[in-house]
Amino acid sequence: MKQLTIISGKGGTGKTTITAAFASLAKNAVLADADVDAADLYLILNPDIKSQEEFYGGYIPVIDRGKCTECEVCEELCRFDAINDFAIDDIACEGCGLCALACPSEAIKMERGLSGHLFTSQTRFGPMVYARLGVAQENSGKLVSLVRQRAREIAEKEGRNLIIVDGPPGIGCPVIASIGGVDMVLVVTEPTISGIHDMERIAGVAKHFKVPALVCINKYDINMENSTKIELCCRENGIEIVGSLPYDVCVTKAMVQGKSIIESDCGQITSNVKVIWEKVQEVLNGRQVKRRSG
Repeated sequence: MKQLTIISGKGGTGKTTITAAFASLAKNAVLADADVDAADLYLILNPDIKSQEEFYGGYIPVIDRGKCTECEVCEELCRFDAINDFAIDDIACEGCGLCALACPSEAIKMERGLSGHLFTSQTRFGPMVYARLGVAQENSGKLVSLVRQRAREIAEKEGRNLIIVDGPPGIGCPVIASIGGVDMVLVVTEPTISGIHDMERIAGVAKHFKVPALVCINKYDINMENSTKIELCCRENGIEIVGSLPYDVCVTKAMVQGKSIIESDCGQITSNVKVIWEKVQEVLNGRQVKRRSG
């Protein structure tokens, strides 16, 4: 079983579009949306939910009014101003537990809080696992790990040979949870200053965890100078660019229709994505990816 995670370093580069396209081309894959803070792959794949489970990621304080003496110690100590009139604001509370530790009457207990939900579903391209984190909830890295775990279980049970993970943006805990132990990452970048900067950062994260990386430049023709900078940056760091995609409104139209760019046949983009997919498969199946210098 191979695992491929598609990451970006920042939001809006087109990684979900690429993931949906790869889902259209893969023959025996399990899909996983690891962007649990804002999952959107399901908008294109329109999954049929088969099961749902609750996710308890952390602890929240609960006040027992029967024991509470209204001494106001908890209100005075809470640096987040999350306790007012002896009631806890779930949005402001960080779950640090100081109030429970300091309460002289032991009226506050830390209990597991419902942080989100995990869904196992079926799409027209195969099984998909995704999740929704609740408003202002944390521990998204743990939920990402759970999404990947469920995807592996399905792949093993059904004998599927590939897991395609739509990774979260950024370089934080959710991203680390989405790339740990995978066979390869595909970094989708764009020719903007922030796109180049964040591509360098996420490539550094992949290098730190010794995960081979490939790069795809999306909307390369909106700024050819910056696209050239990306090519030079990748060359200097020994990272292979497997393809570039032009800007085309067909991508947006396909997304609005709930289709991948493969299903919508977006001309040059569709052709380029197919070539990129073939190159990615070659690397996953054993061709040596270019080593980074240093």
